[in-house]
Amino acid sequence: NKDIATAFGQSIGKMADEMGVSGWYAPAMNIHRSAFAGRNFEYYSEDPLVAGKMGAAMVRGIQSQHIAASVKHFACNNQETNRHGVEAVVSERALREIYLKGFEIAVKEAQPWTLMTCYNLVNGQYASEREDLLAGILRGEWGFTGMITTDWWNKAYQYKEIIAGNDLKMGAGEPDRVLEALREGKVSREEIAACAKRVLETILKFD
Repeated sequence: NKDIATAFGQSIGKMADEMGVSGWYAPAMNIHRSAFAGRNFEYYSEDPLVAGKMGAAMVRGIQSQHIAASVKHFACNNQETNRHGVEAVVSERALREIYLKGFEIAVKEAQPWTLMTCYNLVNGQYASEREDLLAGILRGEWGFTGMITTDWWNKAYQYKEIIAGNDLKMGAGEPDRVLEALREGKVSREEIAACAKRVLETILKFD
């Protein structure tokens, strides 16, 4: 019921505003792969169409109150055990038809202000470092214009995340490592500035 999802998002947005909070780390969009998955209470479905439509409705409700929604966990957060180290090995077809489809629907229909990446690796690389997922599919193909944040205390390198277009590292960044990477030519000032710009643009959306 998309109307109820929107109304629920509106109520959360109102409560967040009353509490002086600017955003909510929700909705979670990952796929029910097992009846025993630890986050099934938070995810919508084993069907990416259902997940996408419900997530988009939730985003519209939250952001109608000028509170940022943060769609998560992008992508393939398929288990709770060893979330920081597990690798999702997946074909491009399965990735696009199942694991990314819900996110695509939510982004195109509701344009969330923020999106959170996941802890896990996707085909050998941390998702937060994957330029093909973030700059390529998310921003380039789907037209996402918001800020991308990591999940808290992930194990990826921030300078690689910056290159990929992951704007903010939670709950603390790695400024010394980023400066070292800048001096070594591993990341450019322009790439850092692009991320900083998107962070500031998001802040300016808050009331």
